[in-house]
Amino acid sequence: MSLDLSVDRSSPVPLYFQLSQQLEAAIEHGSLTPGSLLGNEIDLAARLGLSRPTVRQAIQSLVDKGLLVRRRGVGTQVVHSQVKRPLELSSLYDDLEAAGQRPATTVLVNAVIPASAEVAGALGVAEGSDVHRVERLRLAHGEPMAYLINHLPLGLLDLDTAQLEATGLYRLLRASGITLHSARQSIGARGATAAEAERLSEAEGAPLLTMRRTTFDDTGRAVEFGDHAYRPTRYSFDFQLLVRS
Repeated sequence: MSLDLSVDRSSPVPLYFQLSQQLEAAIEHGSLTPGSLLGNEIDLAARLGLSRPTVRQAIQSLVDKGLLVRRRGVGTQVVHSQVKRPLELSSLYDDLEAAGQRPATTVLVNAVIPASAEVAGALGVAEGSDVHRVERLRLAHGEPMAYLINHLPLGLLDLDTAQLEATGLYRLLRASGITLHSARQSIGARGATAAEAERLSEAEGAPLLTMRRTTFDDTGRAVEFGDHAYRPTRYSFDFQLLVRS
């Protein structure tokens, strides 16, 4: 590992945290790519003049975040960087591609069902009327990242399973001539259900980030209602906050 690492012993910031922040930045910026080996703890400690427990604590903090993994007989390996998604009207597929995460999709459900009261209210259709329900598992570097449930009005576009697995839903909407204009969105957190835990390779009850979004086209028509769950070790939302004058 030929990274330019250093620690400032005069800083009040703990040494392990200084090291973990530099390693995390190297992963985020691509200096340490998925699959890279971090190197021997003893060598890293000697190189920086740190104790081995300090280096181990720095590495463990990144293991806990899901950025590194310890593999027996292999060593400490970079798994991935966390996707930091800006709060704008973009799709997860596009965000993953922009972050160099090699997105893949498995379609679990692609069916026409009667709209529940909640779905009907979000899409502005009659309760019980037919809507498309699409359930997908989104992966990055072969690992599950998000479980996505979307409902769309019937007749909006042809929701082909092969196309849904090849690209993002918003790209399909745009390719069908739909101009996405705005969305109403809420973000939360809750424990994983048994089904979500199995799909996302998490323990039942593990914390998940959630996002619910209703997207509108340039005529004000609701074109999709999404209910998504994300693994927080792989994903976060970025906010920019402005002071109200």
